[in-house]
Amino acid sequence: MQKSILITGCSSGIGLASAQALRDRGWRVLAACRRPEDVARMNAQGFTGIELDLDAPESVARAAARVIELTNNRLYGLFNNAGYGVYGPLVNVSRQQMEQQFATNFFGAHQLTLLLLPAMLPHREGRIIMTSSVMGLVSTPGRGAYAASKYALEAWSDALRMELRHSGIRVSLIEPGPIHTRFSENVDQTRSDRPVENPGIAARFTLGPQAVVAKVRHALESPRPRLRYPVTLVTHVVGALKRLLPARLMDKILQA
Repeated sequence: MQKSILITGCSSGIGLASAQALRDRGWRVLAACRRPEDVARMNAQGFTGIELDLDAPESVARAAARVIELTNNRLYGLFNNAGYGVYGPLVNVSRQQMEQQFATNFFGAHQLTLLLLPAMLPHREGRIIMTSSVMGLVSTPGRGAYAASKYALEAWSDALRMELRHSGIRVSLIEPGPIHTRFSENVDQTRSDRPVENPGIAARFTLGPQAVVAKVRHALESPRPRLRYPVTLVTHVVGALKRLLPARLMDKILQA
């Protein structure tokens, strides 16, 4: 029987690349996008388009109900991939901006997962994959809001993984470093006069979305998926340094 997976954030980047790769491997891909025109494009490309705005609880509820209907209450995979960044010093981030950052990157994923678990739990199998970030491991000046949402997603995923340990459903985190996507174009810069930009050296370690796709495939199809999948040398190095170095020294490195 063909297995189904819902992927959020499919209009471009990691979501689109994952959708294409998994469809080619025989998966039925339900491709969720925020804008109706992107949903139509997904349908035209042979996916099952789902309209989903993670900022709006009613949209999340409609999307989840549609997924359950389309899969006849049997969903194998959920890839919570959609997200964006609010960049700027925390003193320039309003409560509204912080709430929207968490609505997209955290609250929406929480609500969607809870609504779809009833289509997974009775079958005692499935995979839930979360797109975190190297910013889920460390925070840097100007990226505090985004990092906070990814830190929350990391903690939430750890708890969910342990709570589902006897269910047959496995939970994995993907932790990308710099990836060639439209993410930077969609960043909400709170200070247009002083935008937060990646250091020039980051370009030397930036990979394409396919680097993430390989990890998504393993998390979805391996009989022993990993708990975490660091992607890019940056994430591997940052993770190692955080484990090994004193916090004050780590601060100096991240502020450089």
